[in-house]
Amino acid sequence: MLRKILVANRGEIAIRVMRACRELGVASVAVYSEADKEALFVKYADEAFCIGPPPARASYLNIPKLIEVAKESGADAIHPGYGFLAENPKFARACEGEGIKFIGPSSRVLELMGDKITARREMIKAGVPVVPGTEECVLDPGQAGDLAKAIGYPVIIKPSGGGGGIGMTIVASEGELANALKSTQAIATTTFGICDVYIEKYLAHPRHIEFQILGDSKGNAVHLGERECSIQRRHQKLIEESPSPAVTPAMRAQMGAIAANAARYVGYEGAGTMEFLFSEGNFYFLEVNARVQVEHPVTEMVTGVDIVKEQIRIASGLPLSLSQDEIAIKGWAIECRINAEDPLNDFAPCPGRLKAYHSPGGTGVRVDDGVYAHYTIPPYYDPMISKLIVWGRERDEAIRRMKRALYEYVIPGIHTNIPFHKAVMENPRFVKGELETHFVEQEITLLDDIRAIMEQGNSLEKKFSHFFDEKKRVAAISAVTAVAGMLAQKRANP
Repeated sequence: MLRKILVANRGEIAIRVMRACRELGVASVAVYSEADKEALFVKYADEAFCIGPPPARASYLNIPKLIEVAKESGADAIHPGYGFLAENPKFARACEGEGIKFIGPSSRVLELMGDKITARREMIKAGVPVVPGTEECVLDPGQAGDLAKAIGYPVIIKPSGGGGGIGMTIVASEGELANALKSTQAIATTTFGICDVYIEKYLAHPRHIEFQILGDSKGNAVHLGERECSIQRRHQKLIEESPSPAVTPAMRAQMGAIAANAARYVGYEGAGTMEFLFSEGNFYFLEVNARVQVEHPVTEMVTGVDIVKEQIRIASGLPLSLSQDEIAIKGWAIECRINAEDPLNDFAPCPGRLKAYHSPGGTGVRVDDGVYAHYTIPPYYDPMISKLIVWGRERDEAIRRMKRALYEYVIPGIHTNIPFHKAVMENPRFVKGELETHFVEQEITLLDDIRAIMEQGNSLEKKFSHFFDEKKRVAAISAVTAVAGMLAQKRANP
């Protein structure tokens, strides 16, 4: 078993990894920027090292500094979490060169899966169904026109590198193609450093379904079922659940076996997901997320498998602790990403100081967070505050439990997207499980629903609002102090 792990990340995912370390008896090392010196994850770790100023490029993305701290602290492994350097083959290669275990796939696999054109070709070889499209990068409008005509409009042009939906352009007709190609190539060059793009058939109303996979160094691979991730905005997930309302047991077995076989085919080691688009009863490969995912807790809730502990075991050279026939889906789990952002202002980030903080609890409720009362959320990073996860015996109970948990969540001082989540939990289409990736844009009443929720006077936060008013709090403390002083004076001079 590994002895000491440096966690090259911040916030709730850093704490999540450190919790797994503590349960396994493995020491943890935090690295932090100057902006995060008072963060909870810094206090939670066994050791902590400042690695630079607030900008991520000078701290959390500084590969030489991370390697230097790993060596100085005596860490024999680095866990990258998600985001930042989690899928960076250069970082994995730097770890490999220094004899430090990178907790994730090898640099070879990261390079293979990081380039989406290459990943498509490999998945085709592995027998994974893919969206009709090109297997080579598209260079000029003439070539693009011939390919798009063969595929059939509408099509979507995608950068080969990167992720998060950046640069993807939908093309409805031949007249739009040349400008769309030029625009996508420019964004790809600026954002990812390479201009390579490819073309796929555009699926108008798909669901986003992903399968959690685990692979070890012994050639074993399993899947832990699927997650529904269709509630998104700008290709960023907001709500996830497991299982999916659209997936039957037979489909789960079929697609899960395909995902696990593909993992074995490429020599995948660690945790990751095989991402699919689901449309009209068919699954199509989208991409591989070669890391632990933000939404991994919903899978943990329905399978009982600690995915991060499995990552650490695998990185220690141990085989998977369970076989496919030992994995079963029990109940239903839903996750809401709680972000410091204003849902009425196009989800604009809203960093700032938390006047107080009260997280939900009770049966079937889990909160993965990294904040506390009076903590200041810095403006330099992703605005996620926490992940709120609930479990129920069936989907309806999970939705009711999430509504209750959202009612209990009190985060005064900043805007959060909690009203958005409350509105979605009440939405008739969501309750019926009628989901797709354009759900948020299609549900035009959501903004009005959010406003109505924010105006309600019976929220728990409003009931406690007098405790969070700074002026009233100071006045109350002053009054109590004055009374205490008077009583002390009377006792001194009876």
